[in-house]
Amino acid sequence: MKTRIVIVGGVAGGATAAARARRISEDADITVVERGPYVSYANCGLPYFISRDIEKRSALLLQTPEGFDARYGVRVLLETEAVEIDRPGKKLLVRGKDGELSLDYDKLILAQGGNPITPSMPGADAPYVFKLWTVPDMDRMHAFIEKEQPRSAVVVGGGFIGLEMAEALKKRGLATTVVELLPTVMATMDPEFGHQIASVLEENGVKVLTGAKVESVVDRTVVLGDGRRLPADLVLFSVGVRPELTLARRAGLEIGPTGGLLVDDRLRTTDPDIYAAGDMLEIAHKVSGRRVRVPLAGPANRQGRIAASNALGLDMRYQGALGTSAVKIFEATAAATGLSEHSAREAGFAVGVAVIYKGHHAGYYPGAEELSLKLVYDKKTARLLGAQAFGRAGVDKRIDVLATGLAGKLTLHDLAELDLAYAPPYSTANDPINLAAFIGQNDISGFSPLVTAAELKAELAKPEPPLVLDVRTLGEYEASHLAGVVHIPVDDLRFESERLPKNRRILVHCRSGFRAHLAVRMLKQQGFADVANVTGGHLSMVAEGGFNWETS
Repeated sequence: MKTRIVIVGGVAGGATAAARARRISEDADITVVERGPYVSYANCGLPYFISRDIEKRSALLLQTPEGFDARYGVRVLLETEAVEIDRPGKKLLVRGKDGELSLDYDKLILAQGGNPITPSMPGADAPYVFKLWTVPDMDRMHAFIEKEQPRSAVVVGGGFIGLEMAEALKKRGLATTVVELLPTVMATMDPEFGHQIASVLEENGVKVLTGAKVESVVDRTVVLGDGRRLPADLVLFSVGVRPELTLARRAGLEIGPTGGLLVDDRLRTTDPDIYAAGDMLEIAHKVSGRRVRVPLAGPANRQGRIAASNALGLDMRYQGALGTSAVKIFEATAAATGLSEHSAREAGFAVGVAVIYKGHHAGYYPGAEELSLKLVYDKKTARLLGAQAFGRAGVDKRIDVLATGLAGKLTLHDLAELDLAYAPPYSTANDPINLAAFIGQNDISGFSPLVTAAELKAELAKPEPPLVLDVRTLGEYEASHLAGVVHIPVDDLRFESERLPKNRRILVHCRSGFRAHLAVRMLKQQGFADVANVTGGHLSMVAEGGFNWETS
């Protein structure tokens, strides 16, 4: 008999599962049940249609029911909601335009994704208030902009979609403000990257308000908790996503501690005949091993492929996700993989951090753009735990290399020896990845110990703070320096080190870290025992924020 596969949900996980199932078995009977009007579309591309970077709406529609039938022999039921699972009888009750229908299955795959969180507050249902999750959401917003010609916009939420939409709305000519409840935008990254992202938004005319709560939307005005009122002809809420678990809960499938559907490493739920894929899941993080939710398109597609394979008798394991991601902010890119510094500390690792600011290719070749790269590692084992980067070029390349390093459980020592492609238009002889690994090695060995900008700030707040040594040039120092700092340019340090006390902790910084590294080595060899380099230097301190700066 033919194996009957019913898939609930299309788009990333479900559509991939259907195509994979057919490639495995020409005999399988495959049905996709999709609540919306489209079975497969590029939901990650929706903001770029609003910005008009993508001009053709049809480019986002990847497959139609007719196309699925013609190419894969898959039956697609659109605008049809899955209502109830009869687990003992292996039946799925669905409700569509023609009423209710019962579908028999041998294996069921749930790929229902998630739903954007819509705050319950006054004015949240106004006609100029939007979310952006589906093609109809996009169509409604685009039509509103075209017809109403709004002049101002407020984006509530500073995550992926919020940042992409802030750029899109600014490109459409709207005076745009991003309002984020947390202290920084892109809170999945460490705070210094949120500050860098906010700076680029501000440079491009987007106002950023962090630590701000929206209380209501009234008469085309967003009212904040502190009483501020923001003009808003258009409001977009992008404050998070909840996994769609209504059907799974009704069926008695187990939900995990993070609030996602629980599955094993074969993507089976607690019912062995029901598999799942996509944003609704709770999975294992590849580095920490902790249960997490990773609502990203890449993992959803791979999960759909594995779920379909196992539903049809193969034996494939899902090893978890790293959360590798990137976001474009005007001409800049922010990207991350693995654990942030914050999440690594939460997971109990002995965390080390190395930060580098370096041109994305050779400085003498035209067009070099400065790249900030942060490695997070375990100081006990030198194992790479995660990485984050920001810049105008070369960001995605480095993060993809480091994601591969995480998958291979590489250490700083491995990264230091990576043989990466080099030519002046593409990199430096020692790639920024190599250089950041060198810095981490020096930290672990004690050759040149590191502290982060955040750790410096914490130490300065102690009753007996360290001495901070600024080894930049006089011009750099006079332009901006930390209050109370001792200034000795690195080239003078050999001859002026007697000005420094040997019985006090000394933290050294320059602009980005290299000159401070030279200074640390000089001081250590002159008998200064407790000395460390502020990794990332002045640039990291500015990105971190909260320091007391002076000018001369």
